[in-house]
Amino acid sequence: QVQLVESGGGLVQAGGSLRLSCAPSGTIFNINSMGWYRQVLGKQRELVAAITSGGNTDYADSVKGRFTVSRDNAKNTVYLQMNSLKPEDTAVYFCHVEYRRMGLTRNTWGQGTQVTVSS
Repeated sequence: QVQLVESGGGLVQAGGSLRLSCAPSGTIFNINSMGWYRQVLGKQRELVAAITSGGNTDYADSVKGRFTVSRDNAKNTVYLQMNSLKPEDTAVYFCHVEYRRMGLTRNTWGQGTQVTVSS
């Protein structure tokens, strides 16, 4: 089974930047969208940003103007550039891919990478 491999998390001061990357360990066909979710302990996982195969993007209101999602279609890699980070951005960030297989929409997730923003 193809796994999503994330990198780029870490500790940064408020106002700083981080870039997350996510690439599948193998080939995923018929991708609808790729993106990032985040989760704080005790809270629901929430969408941060996503990008469709056609290049349309969607962002959580809390990150608009600060975060940018992009993808390299040739590598099936998705990136999340995070600027002007705030302590409230601290969370585990999960890569997500939605794809079609055998007529069904399927989802796969990365293992998560911790992002910690200190004040």
